[in-house]
Amino acid sequence: MKLKEIYNLSIQMGIDADPRGRAAVEKGLQNVRAKYEKMDEKEKEYFDRETLINPYSDTRLHFGDPELEIKKIFAGIDIDGDELLLAKHLGDIDACVAHHPRGIALAKLHDVMPLQADVLNQYGVPINVAEALLHTRISEVGRGLSASNHYRALDIARLLQMPYMCTHTVTDSLVFQFLKQRVEGERFGTVGEVLDALLEIPEYRESKKRGMGPEIFSGKRENRAGRVALTEITGGTDGAHDIYEKLAQAGVGTVIAMHQSEKHVKFAEKAHVNVVIAGHMSSDSVGMNLFLDTIEEKGVEIVPCGGLLRVVRTRAF
Repeated sequence: MKLKEIYNLSIQMGIDADPRGRAAVEKGLQNVRAKYEKMDEKEKEYFDRETLINPYSDTRLHFGDPELEIKKIFAGIDIDGDELLLAKHLGDIDACVAHHPRGIALAKLHDVMPLQADVLNQYGVPINVAEALLHTRISEVGRGLSASNHYRALDIARLLQMPYMCTHTVTDSLVFQFLKQRVEGERFGTVGEVLDALLEIPEYRESKKRGMGPEIFSGKRENRAGRVALTEITGGTDGAHDIYEKLAQAGVGTVIAMHQSEKHVKFAEKAHVNVVIAGHMSSDSVGMNLFLDTIEEKGVEIVPCGGLLRVVRTRAF
């Protein structure tokens, strides 16, 4: 595969797995293009033109000849200086594909967060409420990211002449759909049963062996699960901490999340919403594996690194 084919495939798989649906995502792209056409030249100078074709600000091909033929890649949850140096040292690695964003993809991570409002709405939270609560959180995340050294890893990649791309929300949406398929329609009696269901998935089972498997952050194992919602899997990072009261009012009893801050836990407990943390690196690994399987089927060899728990499976949806 060519480097640009791998990148374009990631975007298309992300759109197919987007909780909003392909039509809504493509409508959003049309709106961005229309807005761009109305800009003056000064505004266009600073406009991120990649957003005209890619709806995910945190998924980017940062460096490398798009026409480069790729036979073997380094794939990891995080790929920074150590992984880049090792890839170069091995000598036969054609490109590095990370999950977590770097460069402009990290600087603009908060731009993907609005999709969380649509997920919340699908679970019964009024869209106006979801958007209002997320607006404050998105601003908070944007300010928090502003002080980061976004381009450190990319500077190393360029000096080493190592092609580098990241696939964040696109693979988060893949694991969202993967888990949704397994949760929807199931009648879990207790929160413990939700936890046990996650442990049937290889990445979560291996993660537990490593001491960082799924666990309950809010509630108890014997609590009745009620309706289970996947509201904290895709969409950049943690959403609004004060959303749990609204989820409870919408009839949600248990939330499955990748990870959660202590502040979020306290608000979930206050709203009496159970929270099962699936696990960060393990959830990211599921999403990455679904993407990497497709690349591997096309003849590209995968070398896992950077925290990736590599599991090969048939595409699940």
